Amino acid sequence: MRLVVARCSVDYTGRLTAHLPLAPRLLIVKADGSVLVHSDGGSYKPLNWMSPPCTLRTTRREEEDVSAEGETVPGEPWIEQWDVTHDKSGDRLRVRLHEILSDSSHELGVDPGLQKDGIEAHLQALLAENIETLGDGWSLVRREYYTAIGPVDILARDEDGGSVAIEIKRRGEIDGVEQLTRYLELLNRDPLLAPVRGIFAAQAIKPQARVLAADRGIDCVTLDYDALRGIDDVESRLF
Repeated sequence: MRLVVARCSVDYTGRLTAHLPLAPRLLIVKADGSVLVHSDGGSYKPLNWMSPPCTLRTTRREEEDVSAEGETVPGEPWIEQWDVTHDKSGDRLRVRLHEILSDSSHELGVDPGLQKDGIEAHLQALLAENIETLGDGWSLVRREYYTAIGPVDILARDEDGGSVAIEIKRRGEIDGVEQLTRYLELLNRDPLLAPVRGIFAAQAIKPQARVLAADRGIDCVTLDYDALRGIDDVESRLF
């Protein structure tokens, strides 16, 4: 990864046109080929960027070239130019560096990825271990129940012995309901399981997802992660 702090101007041309006037900024060139332009503000989002696959071409400008052309950008001529072209769309990001304040490169290696507490796999394992929280007499059939279009998170049986397919998300959105709908269509073709009803379970479920689930005949359940872990003593709550 290359990190450059420089006074620069930036122009983006392609599906849209955008211009950033001359100012100090942080430029990041990542190993995957992406180029990002950051300011000292605006949280994590870059002011402009080019996503891979793209090609970066760097041009240095010598002092004699500047004097020969007589070109000046308000304040001073640029000393280095980056032309970043997207390999598929042809969009172009041009960065002109007028003063380089810092330039460093670092080999970060392969990142192990973000590990979150309470991810879907943890929720799935906890609910499978505590399937009776969905109702007395419930039993677990299998986690990751295979179908031709992917595994259902949990297949269970309710107190009446009926089959229940459970899809688990951290945040319940419309896409999750659609996914469970496809699973239910397949599972209900199996005479050994049918009829199969669905439960859409998540830590938080968006209103639009609840409306769609109700329309599809799917029940929604909000999961309390702390309660499933045994950390939150529900009996001692006032509310």
